Amino acid sequence: MSAAKKQAEDFIKELEQEISELKKRSSEVEQLSQSEDHLHLLQSFLSLNAVPSTKDWIRISTRPPSYEGTVVRAVNQLEETLSKQMKKLFEVELKRVQQYAVDVTLDPDTAHPGLILSDDEKQVKHGDKNLPDNPQRFDTCVYVLAKQSFSSGRFYYEVQVKWKTEWVLGVARESINRKGDITANPKNGYWTIWLSNISKNTYYAAADPSVSLSLQSQPEKVGVFVDYEEGLVSFYDVDAAALIYSFTGCSFTEKLYPLFSPCTNNKGKNFAPLIISTVNHTE
Repeated sequence: MSAAKKQAEDFIKELEQEISELKKRSSEVEQLSQSEDHLHLLQSFLSLNAVPSTKDWIRISTRPPSYEGTVVRAVNQLEETLSKQMKKLFEVELKRVQQYAVDVTLDPDTAHPGLILSDDEKQVKHGDKNLPDNPQRFDTCVYVLAKQSFSSGRFYYEVQVKWKTEWVLGVARESINRKGDITANPKNGYWTIWLSNISKNTYYAAADPSVSLSLQSQPEKVGVFVDYEEGLVSFYDVDAAALIYSFTGCSFTEKLYPLFSPCTNNKGKNFAPLIISTVNHTE
């Protein structure tokens, strides 16, 4: 067998394997779209989030015969179909969790002394004033909790983070330490993600250790969903209808409070407020 013929046959085998994998993934996504089980869906998202890696056949130096060219086109079409299916699946899931939207307002008694809350208690930014201390107030970390707490069921809320260079969002248990330096991770009662200003558009989940997040776009509105009984905390990029990160297998035994941090204003560079938004259900 000539080297060129063997190379062509190897190409075809590899292409057919890619088609098989893409078809399998496409079928899995279709099955998931019928699921009513939030936890199963979200855990599956974590494994299905990335489209299977395929070779960039355009860069292959050997010009494939017409059959191989047809197979290459088939792979590209399948990749596009799978990408659309995944987007549709995320849209379906976001619509589901938005059903559990709750009204959330900020609790001024818990706000760090440097935080400024709006009169309707829906916005928070960092200023330069100082409030008197009290036992509920964070005195070092620039945090504020919601007035509302949850100890069962599911709840969801959305926060506008547009124009900000740094922020923290998530939930915290009632018994958290609010004084001094805090290591925000699940062990200490915090389930959060944050945008860091250390380098541009660097996002992390405050797991233990922290997890660097690779996002397709910079979220302008973040959705937070909690299923208390399932031990699930999930974050969404609302406009992109994309899952950002999920904490799974959490053990909740006390009240959970939504937590917000606009972070310091960084000499005006991060002065935009965090805004608790009205949930507009995805069509």
